Amino acid sequence: MATTRKTTRTKKCPDCKGTGEITETVRVGSVRKARETTDRQAALCLTCFGTGRPLT
Repeated sequence: MATTRKTTRTKKCPDCKGTGEITETVRVGSVRKARETTDRQAALCLTCFGTGRPLT
């Protein structure tokens, strides 16, 4: 008799939704007077380190 194969679902990272990248706001100026601009840049997700799955 053949056994049925169960597929395991991997959980997606809640921060990046499984893509491995997030967007960050660009800040300009010195540390004391840093202001945010309307520009965004891609950054590596620190929750999953770019894998798309939570590490825990």
